[in-house]
Amino acid sequence: MTEKNSIIHATTRELQEKMLEMLLYFDEFCKKNNLMYYLCGGCLIGAVRHKGFIPWDDDIDLFMPRPDYEKLAKIWNQTADTSKYVYCRTTRNKVYHDGGASVRDIRTTEINRHSINEDICHGIALEIMPIDGCPKSKIKRASQLYNAFMFSLFNVQRLPDNKGGLIRAFSNIIYKIVRSPESRYKIWKKCQRKMTRFKWDDCDEVTELIGSIKGMLLRHPKKDFDNVVYLDFEGHKVPVMAGYERYLTEIWGDYMQLPPVEKRVAKHDAVYLSTTEPYKQFKGKYYCVAKD
Repeated sequence: MTEKNSIIHATTRELQEKMLEMLLYFDEFCKKNNLMYYLCGGCLIGAVRHKGFIPWDDDIDLFMPRPDYEKLAKIWNQTADTSKYVYCRTTRNKVYHDGGASVRDIRTTEINRHSINEDICHGIALEIMPIDGCPKSKIKRASQLYNAFMFSLFNVQRLPDNKGGLIRAFSNIIYKIVRSPESRYKIWKKCQRKMTRFKWDDCDEVTELIGSIKGMLLRHPKKDFDNVVYLDFEGHKVPVMAGYERYLTEIWGDYMQLPPVEKRVAKHDAVYLSTTEPYKQFKGKYYCVAKD
């Protein structure tokens, strides 16, 4: 966790324990509602290499097949404990600066620097990303990737980190041209419809359309994601995609090798972090601060 100009009221381990609590609730919810999900990102490596969190990791990333991802959005408010956990996703009126969805603990605070001007839920989050059907046709695949890029550009609405100076410069130009929030909303909604039109059950391959450019460009055998296996994670059994070994190798290469010491750092940049204080008490102080 970056501590420059930040107020951090939790150790990395305390943050991990809070996220584990959230994950176990989410796992129970998915089992009750017949939803498939799997660990991804650093947590997937952690489950395989450490049987738990990577020691310096500061988030939990999850994948869901697109049908389950959309079902989650429809049923969360009907059956989940929303006095603790809320479902969050960018809409016409709320911008989370993240292309996926999240489940956030409203009793906590994690105000990311990129969202300090947004009146949204700033609780600690489980980040959830969809896996989509991938067409075989090269033309249809090129169209899908184009729409995925445009979706990300106008849905996330912030300059991309770690994607190169050229993409960052291009994004900045586009944002200056298309300034209207309503126009941006219409663009990403249209692109979302187009990029997700390849149905899960009709495809032999699947792909990530939200996240890194490398992830977007890769296509995976759907059989790797059609079922789960369970691995140990902090003393619990959690689901990962059946083809996790092939997936990890394709994304990270030798994923069992520890990175250099200088790269063993958390990736998020929080202005304020607390596992015990509700975020709402900081409105006007650490987020949505009135400008002079």
